[in-house]
Amino acid sequence: MTFPLLPLVDSVQPEEIQRLAVIGQVLINFENVKISKQFIHQFPGHITVNVDTTSVDSISVDQIIELLNNGVSQVVVSETKLQEVIGAGLPAARFIIAASSTNDLISKYPESSVLVSEVVSDLKSLSQDGNRTVYIKDIKDLDQNNVNSLVQKGYTPVISSQTLSTEVSPKTGLISISDLFTSTLTTDRPDGLFTTLITTPAPSFTALGVVYSSVDSIKAAIASGEGVYQSRKRPEELWYKGKTSGATQKLVKLEKDCDSDLVKFIVEPRTGFGFCHLDNNFTCFNDGQLKNKGESFGTGLSKLDSTLYERSQSAPEGSYTKRLFDDEKLLIAKLKEELDELIEAGQNSAKDNSEVAWEAADLLYFAMVWCIKHGVRLSDIEKNLDIKSNKVTRRKGDAKPQYVEKKEEVAPAKEIVPDYKMEVIRVDKSAQGEANIKKALTRPVQKTSDIMKLVLPIIEKVKKEGDSALVELTAKFDGVTLETPILEAPFPQEWMNISEEMKEAIDLSMSNIEKFHRAQQPAEEVMTVETSPGVFCSRFAKAIENVGLYVPGGTAVLPSTAMMLGVPAKVAGCSNIILASPPARSTGRLTPEVVYVAHKLGAKCIVMAGGAQAVTAMAYGTESILKCDKILGPGNQFVTAAKMYVQNDTQALCSIDMPAGPSEVLVIADGNADADFVASDLLSQAEHGVDSQVILIGVALTDEKLAEIEEAVKRQAEVLPRKDIVAKCLAHSFTLLVETYEEAFDMSNRYAPEHLILQIDNAPSYVPSQIENAGSVFVGGLSPESCGDYSSGTNHTLPTYGYARQYSGVNLATFQKFITSQEVTKEGLGSIGRAVMTLAAVEGLEAHRNAVQVRMEKLGLL
Repeated sequence: MTFPLLPLVDSVQPEEIQRLAVIGQVLINFENVKISKQFIHQFPGHITVNVDTTSVDSISVDQIIELLNNGVSQVVVSETKLQEVIGAGLPAARFIIAASSTNDLISKYPESSVLVSEVVSDLKSLSQDGNRTVYIKDIKDLDQNNVNSLVQKGYTPVISSQTLSTEVSPKTGLISISDLFTSTLTTDRPDGLFTTLITTPAPSFTALGVVYSSVDSIKAAIASGEGVYQSRKRPEELWYKGKTSGATQKLVKLEKDCDSDLVKFIVEPRTGFGFCHLDNNFTCFNDGQLKNKGESFGTGLSKLDSTLYERSQSAPEGSYTKRLFDDEKLLIAKLKEELDELIEAGQNSAKDNSEVAWEAADLLYFAMVWCIKHGVRLSDIEKNLDIKSNKVTRRKGDAKPQYVEKKEEVAPAKEIVPDYKMEVIRVDKSAQGEANIKKALTRPVQKTSDIMKLVLPIIEKVKKEGDSALVELTAKFDGVTLETPILEAPFPQEWMNISEEMKEAIDLSMSNIEKFHRAQQPAEEVMTVETSPGVFCSRFAKAIENVGLYVPGGTAVLPSTAMMLGVPAKVAGCSNIILASPPARSTGRLTPEVVYVAHKLGAKCIVMAGGAQAVTAMAYGTESILKCDKILGPGNQFVTAAKMYVQNDTQALCSIDMPAGPSEVLVIADGNADADFVASDLLSQAEHGVDSQVILIGVALTDEKLAEIEEAVKRQAEVLPRKDIVAKCLAHSFTLLVETYEEAFDMSNRYAPEHLILQIDNAPSYVPSQIENAGSVFVGGLSPESCGDYSSGTNHTLPTYGYARQYSGVNLATFQKFITSQEVTKEGLGSIGRAVMTLAAVEGLEAHRNAVQVRMEKLGLL
């Protein structure tokens, strides 16, 4: 939280700034001193410079850029100068407008803070509901009560440091900084104390403990520059930390949280070591692990910094770190070696980034040794990183000539003609053979952590802003500007203009899907079993009430996904079916086939958005979108990441159908398989994307038969519209050659494919006996995967990435939850009552045991 005061420093002595920077930033008039880079770097982020002063004739944009690039937090400028710097491309948020009038400031400069010279009645509007700071100067009636009142209203006063006092009892006419700080604190504690967190400074920000402060203790802390708190055992006394233990603290910074009900002291040990009263531990939060001065604390880089600094002061003889400190040539050699190894690890880690992390840790260790050797701590590095991150201009950033690899003149590259071949592996019992099988059956690594960094801001934005965020993100990602993010039922006829042939295809497909999924309903509405005499246990299904169905769109046309998800939801009896699909960039409308399917399903509405934003809207709900209990459907890596996030967020209370990865097919073919059929099945999956998985397992194939299949693949691939994608997919796909059907099914079950196609003799005889893991099975040469994708009736939303080991494809039960019930009669209580009491007793649950006992006693069963 911004401290409610901006001291105007007339004297730029470092000790004066240090004294006032404990409680916030300071303001310096530009003409008071030649503000050098070295001077600013002593107080990064603590200095604001005023260039809107009468004695400054003209300050150039370049001079302002130099101030900001060197670490000045903000610059006070006139409206005229602000227009000039914004025109030069500088961020408005780094400037404070010295406004002669507040007219139109909000609309003109919404990102800049404001400096006014009079109290404005509409402060809430001027500060944009508190989202930007409003400073006030030239305060009339400059006394403590008046300034306190301004602070409590939300202003940040600008007051000369000569008028400010850090003393507990300031002289008459001076303004107490302590009074200003405490005047905005709040507490709901009966004793009026403020909860206080104590931490160390950067880089570790180690939490030392939680104590309590009072107005008196805060005044004493600011006045003395030490850690002073309120004693709860002796309310009449202040607790000067270290007065008895000797472990005193220097007050580095004093802050409050956004609600002004928690105070944070940032301190560093001045004398002594421990904070905790238990064995003089350094912190109350480390279970006593850090007891002695000299032990490193924190984690990661902060712990390394602490350890290396201690080693630089008193490294044990014979230690490697001491050898590095003493032998500069060795240290330089290790720095170069580790940098080369980090680069090499990155170039060789297409599927595993753990080696990069390992080598980076080595490089950071040696780099920190080099820094500590030259008197530079991690806090100094972080200070410079903060300064650089706040720069308003950037250099081009090219490498120096000696580091640029010289390009050799090469002849123009010849056009590479794809061969559409899959790598062939002959399976044998050798160690190398097993390694080859593992390579063929290993899917590419999905780096969900990298994707989540992009997805989380989208999720938070939609949760916070609702419909307006969806409209904004649809414009950003899909290039379509909408007035509303949903298309409500009944859907306009003009949104679903499709041919009669297309209607007939959709109607037939939906009919078959409905027949297959309706047949999955149990024969009896309630299943009841008498488990013991007089004990009746039942189970019955109920539809999930609100379901969200994600249908990929944009450049693709995927009515099949809408059918596969929507029909079983309708059969299950879901009360509210909500679809989500992004509009097409070319038309600004949804795919008409998808709207037609939604119409036939009786869907409540269609969310006109894609990606993580659509998933978030359905999971949490918005002003116009009903919160869904379950979200289903395929999508890209952003959709998948968002689905995985919401199912693990208890605030969402939303489940998903299954995890997802790239689509995949495994074909088992023998010598009698039709080569054209095999090729077409492999290619129908390969055209999905370059990361799709395509595997052929050949059973006792001759070289001639294998060549026939490879020729068919090449011939069919060359005429496909997506042949470039097909070529890249096949380049990392595999053919495994085995001798027996048993080996083939063993390989398939290990892989657990999304689609399993059997082009072998007597294929039906192997189903289901040989199938352990698969999403859906296509039996015989006349059963292409395409039929299951569209019209046969089975569902095409299937587990990928090996999840067929534990997940089913979408089915009727996907849209249901199953509830159990039990009815225990007098006879039933006599049958199981004693067993229940015995088990409850051994678990120590007396109330459980008693619930049975009181019944059995009243019924005369005991």
